[in-house]
Amino acid sequence: MDITRLQASPVGHVVPLRGTDGRSGEAYDHFAFAPNPLGVEPNLSGEAWRAVSRAGHALGRLQQASRQIPVPSLLRRPTLRREAQSTSALEGTFAPLEDVLAADVTEKKARSAELIEVLNYIDCAEAAFGWLAEGRQLSVPMLRELHRALVHGSAADTDDAGRIRHIQVAIGSPTANIEDARFIPMAPGQALEAATQDTIDWVNLRVPVDRDPVVAAAMAHYQFEALHPFNDGNGRLGRLLVVVQLIQDGALSDPLLSVSPWLEARRTQYQDRLFAVSADGDWDGWVKFFASGLEASAIDTAQRVDELLDVQADYARRLRDAGATGIVRDIADSLVGYPFVTISAVKERTGKTFQGVSTAVNRLVDLQILRERTGRSHNRVFEAVDVMRVLVRPARTAKR
Repeated sequence: MDITRLQASPVGHVVPLRGTDGRSGEAYDHFAFAPNPLGVEPNLSGEAWRAVSRAGHALGRLQQASRQIPVPSLLRRPTLRREAQSTSALEGTFAPLEDVLAADVTEKKARSAELIEVLNYIDCAEAAFGWLAEGRQLSVPMLRELHRALVHGSAADTDDAGRIRHIQVAIGSPTANIEDARFIPMAPGQALEAATQDTIDWVNLRVPVDRDPVVAAAMAHYQFEALHPFNDGNGRLGRLLVVVQLIQDGALSDPLLSVSPWLEARRTQYQDRLFAVSADGDWDGWVKFFASGLEASAIDTAQRVDELLDVQADYARRLRDAGATGIVRDIADSLVGYPFVTISAVKERTGKTFQGVSTAVNRLVDLQILRERTGRSHNRVFEAVDVMRVLVRPARTAKR
């Protein structure tokens, strides 16, 4: 950690840190960084405010589009799975996006440890969005529940799961020694617990009422990552909280935003921008970067939503021309949310008979809406190729 730069920080201070490395057993005498509590919006350049404005408009367009979707939950499923795959990859846990999208029809015993961690994120996010839908406000107990769900069954599922950490952590050490870490957050204890509570109180603040939600989300995300309140999973939780905060502040009505793919493609810049806030108080550079990410992510999500709705309309046309109705239509309508299907999974979801579902799926294969991908005569898995093409394509460069 660059102590020299951090000692001159205008947004926090370095504090002595002494202890024993839990891995090597060696004593260390070093420093950690403690950010100051969040306050009012920082002074930003015109360029930064223009980036914030563009992000706000892009979020507004996405929100408007989401209100026109008959069943938003169907489109939320693939969006959340793209986010889960990418936010986990940012932390070094990689499962192919196709595997994440096909997890519903994959036997649990066949799931990799990496895929299980990604699926934990989905459960965690769904819990958060459900609480928001119930009118609950973000809280530290909520954070603790989310963390417990996030790390369930993983290597981080220790006594600290669901608790503000009781151990010292170091971020980005190539040697695993604390002295070589890129960043060392403040020590565990009452000060960390109080700072975490202060951050959540700030997020929930309703005065001043004119606080920009994009700037507020940028500030809160930095603060959460600088505090690093949990023993593991802080990056994934922090990026989830971006969407949670935007919903809570009214900038989004549905969680149809996936921010991590953009950040994953700019991992080093993301880390450097966060550190520059700590070291130099460079809110301007961080807010511009963060706002650009929100704008690009909102545009990309809106484009994929439009493309998925076009696919759905094409399916409807094919079914109409073929005179297909009933369960065939029901399955086709659900494919944007369930691009991989098995006969048993559809039977369980719809309550229809096995024979009825089998006949309907075969009809969809004949219409080239589904494609069988295993080559087996039993336990077959079918894929909605047109839906998958939209979901797995690379993001396009936004035009202004």
